[in-house]
Amino acid sequence: MPVLTEQIETPLPVDEAFAFVADFANASHWDPGVAWATATEQGPPAVGARYQLGVHVGGRVTPMQYTITQLDPPHRVVLAGEGSGVVATDDISFEAIDGGTLVSYTADIRLTGPLRVLTPFLGRAFRRIATQAREGLQRSLDERAAAKPSGTGTAA
Repeated sequence: MPVLTEQIETPLPVDEAFAFVADFANASHWDPGVAWATATEQGPPAVGARYQLGVHVGGRVTPMQYTITQLDPPHRVVLAGEGSGVVATDDISFEAIDGGTLVSYTADIRLTGPLRVLTPFLGRAFRRIATQAREGLQRSLDERAAAKPSGTGTAA
């Protein structure tokens, strides 16, 4: 299965970008492929924190569970996902840059069981999903930056 890599630059400061994205309960706010997302426990993101997501697959919504496996605030979060016929590893890094944050997102998605045979045919579909997620993440982080009161953002 393809390993999908996307990058965005946002004016949102690195600590705020990290806090928003590392809390995977926010995934439905920026990824149009996610119908809903909830944390299974209260509290900030931590290694072992679990999230339940409903992911659009064809015309259905399929449940997936994600668990934070690595966390290095505000630099990196790695999540392992598992659902019916699919496993995924999402590795998201954050780098402070002049004027905001560079977010790098790598998703390694693998079909399992009988669905494995579809792997060679899904490259274009997964590329479209990655593009839509990148665009949604860009929009969400930029909107959060724009909503900050004057004088609290990064210098332009």
